[in-house]
Amino acid sequence: MQQIADFLAGQPPFDALPEADLDRLVGRVEVEYFAAGAVVVAEDVERVEHLWVVRTGALEVLDRGRIVDLLGPGDMFGHLWLLAGLPPRLLVRVHEESLLLRIPDPRTYLDRPDLLRFAAVHAKPGRSRLTGADAVVTDRRLEQVMRPIVWATAADPVRTVAERIGTAGHSCALVRTARGLGIVTDYDFRRQVATGRIGSDAPIGELATVPALTVEVAASRAAALVRMVEHGVHHLVVTDAGAPVGIVRVVDLAGAELRDPILVRAAVENATTIDELADAARLLPATIVDLCDDGVPAVRIGAVHAAVVDAIVRRVLELHRDPVLDGMRMSWVVLGSLARREPLPLSDVDTALVWADPAADPAAIRPAAREVLRDIQRCGLTLCVNGANAHNPLFSRSRSGWIEAARHWQHDPTTDNALLLSAMVADSRPLTEPSLGRALTDRIRSHTRTTQFLRALLDEALAWRPPTGFVRDFVVHHTGEHRGQLDLKAGGLMPVVGLARWIAVVSGDASGTTPDRLRRGAETGLLSADEADTLAGGFGDAYSVLLNHEVAAMRTGGTVSTYIDPRDLDLLTRRHLRESFRAVALIQNRIDRDWIARAEPIVSA
Repeated sequence: MQQIADFLAGQPPFDALPEADLDRLVGRVEVEYFAAGAVVVAEDVERVEHLWVVRTGALEVLDRGRIVDLLGPGDMFGHLWLLAGLPPRLLVRVHEESLLLRIPDPRTYLDRPDLLRFAAVHAKPGRSRLTGADAVVTDRRLEQVMRPIVWATAADPVRTVAERIGTAGHSCALVRTARGLGIVTDYDFRRQVATGRIGSDAPIGELATVPALTVEVAASRAAALVRMVEHGVHHLVVTDAGAPVGIVRVVDLAGAELRDPILVRAAVENATTIDELADAARLLPATIVDLCDDGVPAVRIGAVHAAVVDAIVRRVLELHRDPVLDGMRMSWVVLGSLARREPLPLSDVDTALVWADPAADPAAIRPAAREVLRDIQRCGLTLCVNGANAHNPLFSRSRSGWIEAARHWQHDPTTDNALLLSAMVADSRPLTEPSLGRALTDRIRSHTRTTQFLRALLDEALAWRPPTGFVRDFVVHHTGEHRGQLDLKAGGLMPVVGLARWIAVVSGDASGTTPDRLRRGAETGLLSADEADTLAGGFGDAYSVLLNHEVAAMRTGGTVSTYIDPRDLDLLTRRHLRESFRAVALIQNRIDRDWIARAEPIVSA
């Protein structure tokens, strides 16, 4: 029993107990042996009356059949369900034969139960906090944080609406106007009324922003945050089936991790010089690190990152004055992961340029575009090292020039760079003059796609292969500077991104993120629902690991690389990646085999 006492005394929540209480605890411990595959805690029990500590072996924690955590020696489970008095929502199953210490509720027999440090259990480095935490800690829905609506009509005087807002203790009002639903906020009063631009007796409709930005009540707080950051606002109208039911403010989305991106976005938009903009942009890396530390999902961090970079580039374009560019109608376009709104923290900014016909002089436009890109660099953003930049002749053309180039690529995919450029065009999103910028993707919806082109594009996508090896191993580099490492971008992200891009071309819809495209693939019959879910899960796993890997390098100032040593990953992450790689490889093989049957009904429609 002394071994058990020494074991428990060295870890929370028991490490602060006096010796007498530790003896009482050990006297109640039951040592249990479980064979592999045995269920320790089922999902359908009404409540648990014990907690468990893993002495030897390993256990799996499953949420609706998916493994969400792996437990090893020293890990505790069951305590959150016990403390909360709630039934378990997760299943705990033995992965390999294990010895567990089964401990009845220690609060009922210890003299000093107040010294139990349960809060320290999940402070251990590397713990995923999934072992029962979902039973007591949940993301608050918008309906739980939204505020009541203060209503006004467009004809109400500004003074009256201001009094109404003040009496209610709110910071905004919704305004019914002939143009639709509008919103007026305390910022509008400060900017327009306090400066004398609009009088206090003027109709509130002159002050309102129409239409007001909305979010569905079923959306998560993270989704609401992304919407605020994307549009640079501090209020959203919460709707239920299209009807306004409340207001949510950025300050209602509790936690610094939800406020910092808004502050960065505000600093970007308030910058009046490139130097001020560069100062604002320097806030972004620390914000990404904070978001990661606060547990915001990786895909949400990517979306916030993309929205802020969009704002920085747009502000550069607004502040940069050039006699050549100022007199032209043109569209600045972002490419690649930024266009899909899924960049990694240190991703390059890939850009293209489309200008209106009749064609202007490229010899004047491209050097001017290069100066804009220099200002983007001054703001701390990295231009594409492989040449996907708006001053490169390959990526700066007139609208008619882009259309002709795309037609040529589709008819003869063997032309130099045809597949590469087609893929980059498929991943494009205009930041300015969207109707002009969409000339890049309009060709995707054309009916000139040939079997030869789609097959060649699929071959390009399938060239990215997951690093699957024999039995349990990853395929890693055996020589050179990356010996023992795997390239998680090339082997984890790109196989899925490539297939999703091919789906975008076949379906004629290049919008959205990689998961969005996969869902469309299931809707159009290019993928089964299971295949879409599997690919999206594999993308999410690899993206999350890479984002955390880059953030770790940002914290320490280390060298950033997409190469990762599998030994640096925890057991659960390695297992998820290994399973994802195999599943993605199987789907690649299926699509390679029967792609014509999948694509023909869509292309010929």
